[in-house]
Amino acid sequence: MFKLSLCLFAALMLANVHADNINKDALITRADINPSDAEGNYNYAFETSNGIQAQEAGNANGVTGSNSYIAPDGTPISLSYVADENGFQPQGAHLPTPPPIPEAILRALEYIAAHPQKI
Repeated sequence: MFKLSLCLFAALMLANVHADNINKDALITRADINPSDAEGNYNYAFETSNGIQAQEAGNANGVTGSNSYIAPDGTPISLSYVADENGFQPQGAHLPTPPPIPEAILRALEYIAAHPQKI
């Protein structure tokens, strides 16, 4: 998990480096880093002068974290996530959502659940 977190942190920082010129003079204004202890517990948090914020905490069982920034069009973006035995689970208003299940499919699923096949 720690390697995954470092890769995520590196990707975020790389994205920041390649971001629009508006971010080229951004400075890190806060950085709290607590490396992994003997049990694998760690956490970090940082903020930059251009409004980027990120924090993450994890251990051998999983990771939780969040980050936020302002998109080039001025939209505030906020993402929170959990990564554990159920996989990576991001949440954010900017993420796409699946379309609703059609009514006919819902009725069919209800029928199947109410009438299990006899083997």
